[in-house]
Amino acid sequence: MSEILRVGIAGLGTVGAAVTRLLQRQTEALTARTGRRIVVTAACVKDQSKQRDADLSNIEFYADPVALASSEKIDLFVELIGGSEGPARASVETALAHGKSVVTANKALLAAHGLHLTQLAEENHAALAFEASVAGGIPIVKTLREGLAGNSVLRVYGILNGTCNYILSRMEREQLSFETCLSEAQKLGYAEADPTFDIGGFDTAHKLSILTSLAFGTRISPEAIDIEGIERVTLADIEAAEDLGFRIKLLGVAQRTAEGIEQRVHPTMVSKNSAIAQVMGVLNAVTIDGDAVHELTLVGPGAGGDATASAVVADIADIAKGVRTAPFGLPSSQLKELKRMPMRRHEGGYYIRLSVRDVAGAFARIASRMAERKISLESIMQRGRRGSPGDCVDVILITHATSEHLVREALELIFEDGTIVARAQVIRIERE
Repeated sequence: MSEILRVGIAGLGTVGAAVTRLLQRQTEALTARTGRRIVVTAACVKDQSKQRDADLSNIEFYADPVALASSEKIDLFVELIGGSEGPARASVETALAHGKSVVTANKALLAAHGLHLTQLAEENHAALAFEASVAGGIPIVKTLREGLAGNSVLRVYGILNGTCNYILSRMEREQLSFETCLSEAQKLGYAEADPTFDIGGFDTAHKLSILTSLAFGTRISPEAIDIEGIERVTLADIEAAEDLGFRIKLLGVAQRTAEGIEQRVHPTMVSKNSAIAQVMGVLNAVTIDGDAVHELTLVGPGAGGDATASAVVADIADIAKGVRTAPFGLPSSQLKELKRMPMRRHEGGYYIRLSVRDVAGAFARIASRMAERKISLESIMQRGRRGSPGDCVDVILITHATSEHLVREALELIFEDGTIVARAQVIRIERE
């Protein structure tokens, strides 16, 4: 019989229970593929009596994840607690310090401490694997780190948060407000009671920081990302995008430029004919532009117990086979420092929605301020009916290629002029 790989899991929630079931269901196949029998021998849970639809009869339970991580009764530690500090960090550090390999789905932990944990793994000759930390069941980590090792990546971008994609999809399909769709997402369990981390773009930024490191050989640096969420996207924007032949998606984008690596998270108008525009609901998608493969898009479930468990088990199987890969593709000493880069000239142009006072000369003043910043307008249009003199109307501007800071400067001047009554809505346009 093959040597047993003893697995300890911290957290038997939706994902942890799914991992346990999958390992039990695929025992024979995994043994044949890896040459070792993989067995969950220990776990750390808050409530042992909770029904998990998995055979836990031979599992030893621990109350403290750090004690589990240091136990001599396990060979591999799986962290499914979540959070960048506290028990998650302490237990992962303990496991690595004891020379035990670690599998985690914790993007927040990696975004905050990825370099430190990588160094700890190297010092103690342990593996650190995290396929499940980005895009759930999509094997994007291995694709970037190993499958595309012969490519020079020019850009990686995608839909990395299912909550935001679900909200934007429902707004478009059912003509519902942002608030209504968010409430529905919370009822269905797609969004937390406090949804800020998702809708504010921070979850996407954490995942993007991991992809950036893998794609460009840099140290993880979420603070170097420009972040804008979807809170201000309205039905007016959804309808305007439809009329213009676009669909709005929250994208995380990392791109190689002459000045360095630009990283950004923001709502984006993408052509309705593009592959990424077809990704609806809670699905995720990641597109990689490489010099050899050109454009490669992977689509799949970005969350959920079974999808995430699939990625966790894939990492466990690699470790069972003895695979030891540098977590971010390069030794930690070779990962380059990453600085925040200003957003460059955007070739796709911008969509700008203004709430304009319906007074004589308003359009002329707007055009004048744009011209002062050398912003060329592709079109300017009014949406909605005119009311009484002095009422406000929505005005849509579509610009040609320009820089974001010039757009922001012009809009600040327009606001100071008293021409608009609220902060302008600005969305980048990605053209094919």
